[in-house]
Amino acid sequence: MISPTDPTALTGAQLRRWRLVMVVIAVAGYGLDQWTKAEAVAHLDPDDPPSWLGGFFTLRLLRNPGAAFSMGSTATVLISLFAVAMLIVVCTWGVPKARHRWSLIACGMLIAGICGNLTDRIFREPGPLRGHVVDFISLPHFAVFNVADIFITCTAILVVLVSIFGRHDGEGHATDDNVRGERDEKEEM
Repeated sequence: MISPTDPTALTGAQLRRWRLVMVVIAVAGYGLDQWTKAEAVAHLDPDDPPSWLGGFFTLRLLRNPGAAFSMGSTATVLISLFAVAMLIVVCTWGVPKARHRWSLIACGMLIAGICGNLTDRIFREPGPLRGHVVDFISLPHFAVFNVADIFITCTAILVVLVSIFGRHDGEGHATDDNVRGERDEKEEM
């Protein structure tokens, strides 16, 4: 939780700009996910997946009713409802509390990922909240995934990296080197 006296928190015009960046990340990420899934469905043959780099990278079209690694394939409705709940939590609790660049970037990426897979669960066959997620990116000895999954995974990695390597002030608050310099600038009205 960010203290109201946190000297590194963005405020005013800077916060509005970075929230706009968050929205752009969310919308662009969601659009990229939906576009790549539409292309995968339109052009990939599940029986003849193209591969590159000696089979290291394969485009293998799958429809996943479950979560990561196809876990919970019989709980699609529950997974869908959980995704709706997480989207609500991120948008109503996470975004309003996000006051640093990295937390706003993480919120944008997480919204893109959740919305991308949730769209599949709502609008794809076999029906609302039971839809199967389109996965198509395959690496050896790993799950088949999609762009939304990449955004969700990168969010988790970003949060861990900032938690481990982020600079902290004397009270344990993460700092951003650029915030202090920008605070000297006058905020726009």
